[in-house]
Amino acid sequence: QVQLVESGGGLVQAGGSLRLSCAASGRTFSNYAMGWFRQAPGKEREFVAVISGSGSRTAYADSVKGRFTISRDNAKNTVILQMNSLKPEDTADYHCAAARNTYLQPSDYDYWGQGTQVTVSS
Repeated sequence: QVQLVESGGGLVQAGGSLRLSCAASGRTFSNYAMGWFRQAPGKEREFVAVISGSGSRTAYADSVKGRFTISRDNAKNTVILQMNSLKPEDTADYHCAAARNTYLQPSDYDYWGQGTQVTVSS
């Protein structure tokens, strides 16, 4: 089992920044790729970013490329999503998730956190 807890969400104006954290406990953290997903009201959960277990590979959704950065610290069992130049359309509930590989589909992830709300005002 892997337990995931997100933090760092909040209300920010358009153009601002937020830093989301996901703390993991349980099995060996570095064995898992870590993804961030988001879900806005009335919409399906969508992929945001993923990082491999070693941190050597990352991938991003086109909608956040160049604005968001995913990173991890395996010594601290933490994955970070740095979000810059935020837009109102980034408003959603953000979840971190763990998987055995750098998958892009939510259904491929084994463990999920409860989520943290991000609201971007215009």
